[in-house]
Amino acid sequence: MKKSIVLLGILATSIGLSACSNNTTTSSATNSSAHSGHEHHKAAVADIREETPGVDVLPQFLKNQPKDMKLVYLSVAKNRELLEKIPCYCGCGMEANHKNSYDCFIFENKRNGAVVWDDHGTKCGLCIEIAAKAMLDYNRGKSIKDIRKDIDEKYKEGYAQPTPTPSL
Repeated sequence: MKKSIVLLGILATSIGLSACSNNTTTSSATNSSAHSGHEHHKAAVADIREETPGVDVLPQFLKNQPKDMKLVYLSVAKNRELLEKIPCYCGCGMEANHKNSYDCFIFENKRNGAVVWDDHGTKCGLCIEIAAKAMLDYNRGKSIKDIRKDIDEKYKEGYAQPTPTPSL
């Protein structure tokens, strides 16, 4: 578990440089250049969805992805309670009908334990950054309410509208 937390931290830090957003009106030049161009949300229908028997079996669309990406997907699957309370700020609420950060990675959890994965998270550094930061903070003992507050504060300006995640 400690190795997973370290890898998530490294991933969250490195992905932060390539995160994106639909919002083109930003409060700073840094946000404008580093967080623009999230065009794939307009083609959300093209997101790949793949079912596996459970949370421990990753989809084939992750086969050629880096180990860190696979780790994020596995971690997301095991942190549903947390990530369903964390909004995403990449624009996927409007463009892909996502309700929270969890939806960027998992489309559906079936009653029989099967999981329908979504490749949306593989195409968006901001989705990964938000989910990884939330999971890291949670593993360090931070409350979901405090994590939500921090995420909302960090992404309130210069990013797309958040997913319609209910308030805590």
